[in-house]
Amino acid sequence: MAHVSVTIAGRAYRMACDEGQEEHLLGLGRQLDAKIDALRSSFGEIGDMRLAVMAGIMVADELSEMQRRAASLQHDLDELRQTRDNALQREQQTQMRVTQALTDAASRVEKLIDSLSKTGV
Repeated sequence: MAHVSVTIAGRAYRMACDEGQEEHLLGLGRQLDAKIDALRSSFGEIGDMRLAVMAGIMVADELSEMQRRAASLQHDLDELRQTRDNALQREQQTQMRVTQALTDAASRVEKLIDSLSKTGV
């Protein structure tokens, strides 16, 4: 298990993470720190806890919006897959009908040839 020191709102926090995830955790810390800094510049010094809660709510709101968008995209993807599957099914049915029509036509041509050869024409 790896450890990193994440600085948020001027305070360092020692955190554990999986090996190889250090940069990711540091990046998340920087994002949260930036949100707190933005709130602090907008609202002034209103207390670390309030700033942290407001930043947490902002992050939760962004996550909620991304989840909503992901669900919408998943729905769109499911519809596209269904449309594709329906088109493939129609194509297979069309190919079967064309194959049957060609087989029937070939059979009629063979019968016609047989009939013509028996009559001597």
